[in-house]
Amino acid sequence: MDTDWFDGFEQLTVLTAGEQTTVRVGGRIDGPPLVLLHGFPQTHVMWHRVARLLAADYRLVLPDLRGYGDSSHAKGLPDHSNYSKRAMAQDVIEVANALGIDAFFLCGHDRGGRVAHRLALDHPTRVRKLCLIDIAPTLDMYERTDMAFARAYYHWFHLIQPAPLPELMIGGNARAYLYTKLGGWGTAPAADSVAAVRLPHIEPQALAEYERCFCRAESIHSACEDYRASAGIDLEHDRASRSQGESIACDTLVLWGERGVVHRLFDPLALWRARCSALVTGHALPAGHFIPEELPEATADALRAFMQ
Repeated sequence: MDTDWFDGFEQLTVLTAGEQTTVRVGGRIDGPPLVLLHGFPQTHVMWHRVARLLAADYRLVLPDLRGYGDSSHAKGLPDHSNYSKRAMAQDVIEVANALGIDAFFLCGHDRGGRVAHRLALDHPTRVRKLCLIDIAPTLDMYERTDMAFARAYYHWFHLIQPAPLPELMIGGNARAYLYTKLGGWGTAPAADSVAAVRLPHIEPQALAEYERCFCRAESIHSACEDYRASAGIDLEHDRASRSQGESIACDTLVLWGERGVVHRLFDPLALWRARCSALVTGHALPAGHFIPEELPEATADALRAFMQ
């Protein structure tokens, strides 16, 4: 790895609710805390370029979500509750507690955005401002399902099938599956074959980490459990929150890629404004799904302007 790969950052292990969360911490020690949550099929290293740009201004906290990276990969429970976004959000809260952080800025991409949404609902006093990148609310996305959505996000329906079918199918060539996902959703030009997939938006060190962490049986299982939870217990939690009138209480920034599925099939600003009692702003960026890696400068600039 290059000598500047997360230079000045410390990697820690925090015990959270009987699980183990790996977290990288760095940046300005006396700066306002900013927690950055990654998505599928990645780890916290997806934030490397953004972190370098923000390190002078913020105390940065970059966890590996439960079931990803070097955090715990426990077998899923029958109701998948140990991979619920509520459980993952609690991990983040316990990491913040261990670091002596009370209120913090919070940004999540993809699955990390769904964890951030639940965290903002369950722990409203802890989140100063919230940024969600390239997602619409999970419940709205599932309820909008039609042929176009199912074709674009087929993995939402593949990964939720009972174990071990999707685990075995992905495990047959996990690297090819990983590369296809990292090059999908409007991010990279369409390739004629898996072998032709090119990922210029991803740093070589990050790609090596994604391969190391994802291409393992326990990691594939826990990723499936994340999606199984989203299609079950997470929807129960979301419906309960809506029926009880719960909403995001802090100002929220929504960013999405103009070549991505969210832009094509949803109105993210309208959907998030319906879920938030504070100010919701946002805009599309000239990217596909993996915005922090495709456009790190634009991502960092948007976060800095919003969270100052």
